[in-house]
Amino acid sequence: MVLDDLTYKVIGCAMKVHNQLGNGFQEKIYQKCLAIELSDSKIGFLREVNQPIFYKNQKVGERRADFIVEDCLMIELKAIIDLEDAHLAQGLNYLTAYNLEIGSILEIRVCNTKDCIRKMRTMESNPANLKNPIIKVLCVE
Repeated sequence: MVLDDLTYKVIGCAMKVHNQLGNGFQEKIYQKCLAIELSDSKIGFLREVNQPIFYKNQKVGERRADFIVEDCLMIELKAIIDLEDAHLAQGLNYLTAYNLEIGSILEIRVCNTKDCIRKMRTMESNPANLKNPIIKVLCVE
């Protein structure tokens, strides 16, 4: 499946969840519902898989992205009022940790879509040597 098609399908699943539940639930609730929608749509995914973080060949911790979809797309849900730069940095760190090139941060809230869609690319000096990792930030209305 092409990444753009996969991203489109995942966003469609997230929109179904939001249309059914609306605003105000904790992220864990949205995550569980998105897992149901992804399964119903026959989209392969893993939830909250621990990914070790190394520094100078020593394990210094672990991170967990909400979803790794089809082994090629990172999805992070945020049930928040305002997305901050720290959330974008978190998404970029996940791409590096999982050695992926594309991911989406899905905000679950009501917002003006044009204000919520942003893309971010890392520098070429990315420690994982990824070509052009991208984070798509999408507001699910």
